[in-house]
Amino acid sequence: MSPSDEQPDHFAGPPLGVDTVVRFERGRWVVDIAVTFPEGVVRRTVNDYATEREATIAANWIRRGADRDIDGPVNG
Repeated sequence: MSPSDEQPDHFAGPPLGVDTVVRFERGRWVVDIAVTFPEGVVRRTVNDYATEREATIAANWIRRGADRDIDGPVNG
């Protein structure tokens, strides 16, 4: 991967939205967070969990916390 293909750590504009994704990888449930900006999307792995239920609960908490930091209406 060349340096120009790498995802930037941040964007200048305000975030437009946030989403969390739970996926199964190598025997563990992994939670990713994706933050949408006008310039693009930044996606990072947060943590991995032993059960899908733990990962889903953590993903919900992470998304709800991140939603509070975004300006504008959460539900529309």
